Amino acid sequence: MAKSEQYSKVLQQLKKQKYHPVYIFHGEEPYYIDRLTQYIQDNVLADAEKDFNQSVFYGRDASIERVINTAQRYPMMGQRQVVILREAQNIKNLEKLQHYIQKPQGTTLLVVSHKGALDARSRFYKAIKDKAVIFKSEKVRDYQMTDWIQQYAREQNISMNAKVANILSEYLGSDLHRVTHELNKLLLVIPKGQNEITTDDVEKNIGISKEYNPFELNKALAEKDVVKANRIIRFFGKNPNEYGMPMIIGTLYSFFSRLLGYHFLDDQTRKDNYKAGGAIKANPKMMWLYEKAARKYNYQKTVRIIGYLRDYDMRSKGLNNVSAAEADLLKEMVYKILH
Repeated sequence: MAKSEQYSKVLQQLKKQKYHPVYIFHGEEPYYIDRLTQYIQDNVLADAEKDFNQSVFYGRDASIERVINTAQRYPMMGQRQVVILREAQNIKNLEKLQHYIQKPQGTTLLVVSHKGALDARSRFYKAIKDKAVIFKSEKVRDYQMTDWIQQYAREQNISMNAKVANILSEYLGSDLHRVTHELNKLLLVIPKGQNEITTDDVEKNIGISKEYNPFELNKALAEKDVVKANRIIRFFGKNPNEYGMPMIIGTLYSFFSRLLGYHFLDDQTRKDNYKAGGAIKANPKMMWLYEKAARKYNYQKTVRIIGYLRDYDMRSKGLNNVSAAEADLLKEMVYKILH
């Protein structure tokens, strides 16, 4: 899902102007925290009110006393004021805020934007949990990214098939700010009237080759397509800045680790793509690839491949490798995987 239910609920309440005196946004995924914080900063007050009634603090530069004093003020020539504490993880003595939150100023909308999860066992958290709107922003896992990208595109009234989303996911990773930035660039440049993002669009505008990318390498290895796999790694070897060893090994390690998990699934689980995908933390829409790979690589070979990947990861960082270039290491590694 592109959005958690809790995120959607908080956003909808804000859009309906059903405001609460205190909002606490925290968690490991900064994307949703930034989205909600920015929405409040942009939309709660009219532009003419912001000079007098909107204050934005940054944790590294602000004192908690100043934030509290500002929140306790009354608005000037308006119904409410907005006080935003960004990067709250960097402020000293955040726990002092609990006394304000327990009895907040009714005409103030206070937002605490905290990058990193608050400890739910702490005295501070227990003191505020029933006094504020608290949203915890969870990381989107790498195996969820294909669905996330497709859902994000649908929200912009654009379709995208699983292959395109996989290519983007493998290349861009799970940094939602980076992913949405690249997707928004695509949306700006696709021709008017076009309602689908294709591999050609991705290659032309982001620079990800539709033939030579980590997803296609996984697919070639899963099918033991020696010619295609070697063609891809030759391309990678010529473009080390775009396709470095850490990224390639990371992608292959994720794939073969899940393949190892697939070998442990019983036949009944394998028949249900969603159960199988959930069990090995993989995209259910891609289970056909793991099924195909399992026929080519038995359990023992898969274990050896994971060992190769660890070995070549260390060699790419200089351990037990005096002079071999990345391109040569890639060739060796893929040869061992395929044979």
